[in-house]
Amino acid sequence: MTARQLRREAAERLRAAGVASPERDADELLAHVLGLGLGRLALVDGVTEEQGAAYDALLDRRAAREPLQHLLGTAVFRHVELAVGPGVFVPRPETELLAGWAVDRAREAGRHHRTCRVVDLCTGSGAIARAVKDEVPSADVHAVELDPGAHRWAERNLAGTGVELRLGDMATAFADLAGTVDVLTCNPPYVPLEAWESVAPEARDHDPHLALFSGDDGLDALRVLAERAAVLLRPGGWVGVEHADVQGQSAPRLFAATGRYEQVRDHRDLAGRPRYLTARLAR
Repeated sequence: MTARQLRREAAERLRAAGVASPERDADELLAHVLGLGLGRLALVDGVTEEQGAAYDALLDRRAAREPLQHLLGTAVFRHVELAVGPGVFVPRPETELLAGWAVDRAREAGRHHRTCRVVDLCTGSGAIARAVKDEVPSADVHAVELDPGAHRWAERNLAGTGVELRLGDMATAFADLAGTVDVLTCNPPYVPLEAWESVAPEARDHDPHLALFSGDDGLDALRVLAERAAVLLRPGGWVGVEHADVQGQSAPRLFAATGRYEQVRDHRDLAGRPRYLTARLAR
């Protein structure tokens, strides 16, 4: 069987299993087995028996809806590559928009000739904190994660970057930074408990539930966050928070109802769905 035939059959196998991007995943896994970049797959004529067996085993796991990133061991997030695996939430492409917003705010501070202090709550793999530090090296970046397993992944991803990482609860984290933070980001758990069945198997069965579910309406973590951000931010500081696509009105309304924020605005992702909110602490 040629490599092209192998890729085609693999994609059909993944499609039948309900994988959302079967062609791409089939190619990613084959490239991983062969140790090649995706762009070089077209040059491959065939695979060895050993390579074929390794590929088949990975396809079995992906068809069982194990996350692609767990099989590869990495996830690309903006301009960085993160180590991921069991025990940590796999960063999604949608979250890159929130990270990009934080990068823009940090750069704005730099244009005013001062260091921007950024705090990332519920950091998980460290994705947002790592991206901000990578793109704005002058930023003073801090991150916190509650789950010890996820914290170990964040330690690995943030080692040597200059990001300060702590193990702790976002509800009480960074008391020593109160009133000094310019930009606060968070991708908190926001899935309602009643939405269990609607969550993709890759997330429901493999991501930590602590990173997914947040009470009956999915807003419990956001309520805590709205209070904590008001403590940590300096007057005029910004907060950016990811939320579920069905929370495009309820999440901003929650922040506005505190009376502590201005310029509360919701933002859509590239598919046009409500994805994250931003707000500014009143001066």
